Amino acid sequence: MKVLYRLREAGYAAYLVGGCVRDMLLGREPKDFDVSTDAHPEQVKELFRNCRLIGRRFHLAHVHFGREIIEVATFRALASGEDDGEDRLVENGRIIRDNVYGTIEEDAWRRDFTVNALYYNIDDFSVVDYVGGVEDLRAGVLRLIGDPETRYREDPVRMLRAVRFAVKLGFRLHPHTEAPLRALAPLLAGISPARLYEEVLKLFLAGSAEQTVEMLRHYDLFQHLFPGAERSMSAAREGIAPAMILRAAANTDARIAQDKPVTPAFLYAAFLWTPMRERSLALQEQGQPELPALQQAAREVMQEQSQHAILPRRYALPMREIWQMQPRLQRIGGKKALRLLEHPRFRAAYDFLLLRCEAGEDLGESCEWWTRMQETDETGRQALCEQTGKRADGEGRRKRRRRGGRRRGGAAAGGQTGDQP
Repeated sequence: MKVLYRLREAGYAAYLVGGCVRDMLLGREPKDFDVSTDAHPEQVKELFRNCRLIGRRFHLAHVHFGREIIEVATFRALASGEDDGEDRLVENGRIIRDNVYGTIEEDAWRRDFTVNALYYNIDDFSVVDYVGGVEDLRAGVLRLIGDPETRYREDPVRMLRAVRFAVKLGFRLHPHTEAPLRALAPLLAGISPARLYEEVLKLFLAGSAEQTVEMLRHYDLFQHLFPGAERSMSAAREGIAPAMILRAAANTDARIAQDKPVTPAFLYAAFLWTPMRERSLALQEQGQPELPALQQAAREVMQEQSQHAILPRRYALPMREIWQMQPRLQRIGGKKALRLLEHPRFRAAYDFLLLRCEAGEDLGESCEWWTRMQETDETGRQALCEQTGKRADGEGRRKRRRRGGRRRGGAAAGGQTGDQP
C-alpha cells in the first residue's frame, strides 16, 4: 500500500499486477505482490530510499521492507521483433533485452498468459483487463497472449511456465497454447543452465512436483531439464527409475504440505540416482572398486547435468555425500555404524535409503536395521551393532569355508584351510 500510494501521490499511475491479482480473484492468498507503473526505475528509486535497481534483461525496481520485497516494473511497449538500440535486443526471434517503455495496455499485451495480465486499480478499486483474463480465469483456461509459437520463441522458458501454472492453478492449457510445446521443446537448449535451475525450483518446490514431472514428460520438456533421468525412465517405464523419481516428487510434495524443509540436493539426488548408479556399475565391471567408481560416475553425471539445469555447488556437495553414504548404509553392524549415525548427512542419506527401498530396490533389511538404530538408546545401539557384527562375521566365515572347500576339492568344513580368505 505504501508503494502504490506514494507512486500515485507523486503523480504516477500504480497498479497491482499479475499473480497477486489472479490469486486474489481465485480466493487464494498471494505469495507476493508486484506493482506496475508508468514511473521509470530511476524515478521509483528517487521516491524510495529502500529501493534497489536490478536486472539487465529487464530493468526493475525492488523496494525493500525488511525481508519483504515489492517488485515495481515499468509499463513496457509491445515487442516489435526487431532491435531498438540498447533498450531492446532480439536474436533469432528471442528477446534478449527489453527495456522499451509504453502504456498500460501495451504492457498487458506483452505479458505471457491472460490470467497473469490483470491489473488492480487503486483509484476506483477495479480490475483492469485488456486481454480476456477474467473470462479465462472463470473458465479455468491457461492461454498465451498473442501467437503461441512467436511467444515461445521470444522466451522458451514460457513453455515451463505454462506447465507450472497449469499444474498450480489446476487449469487446462488452451489448444493453441498447448499445440507447439513438443515441437519447440528443443529451444530450451538455448537457455542458460543457471536460469533453468531457477525454473526447476519453481516447478518442483511448489507442492505439486509429482504432477509436474508427469506433465513435463507428456510434452517432452523433462528431457531438456534432466536428460539422464529421462533416458533411465524411458528405458524402464515401470522400473526403479520412474518409481524413484515419482516417489521423490511425491515425498517432496508431502513435506511441503506439512511445512517441513526441502532441499534441491535431495531432489537432484533422486532424479539422477539411476543414471549415476548405472554408470558406477559399468565402471565396477571394468575393474574399479565401488567407491572410486561411484565418485567417477557422480562427476560424469553431474558434468552432463551442468549443461542443462545446473545444481549449484552448495547443493552438489551434499547430494554427492548422500550418494556416497549409500554403500556404507547397506553394510550394517560394527563400530563404524555408531560413527555413521553422527554424520551430518546421515538423516538425508537414511531417507534416501528408504526412498530406494520404496522404489523397489531390495534394501528392506538395511532400512529396518537403521530404523531400529535410531529408535533405541545408546546401550541398545551398542548391543545391536555387536549382535549384527557377530552374525556378519559368522556368515563371512561360513562363506570363506565353502569357498575354501571347493578349492580343496571338497575338504571338510571347519578345517584350517577353510578359514583362509
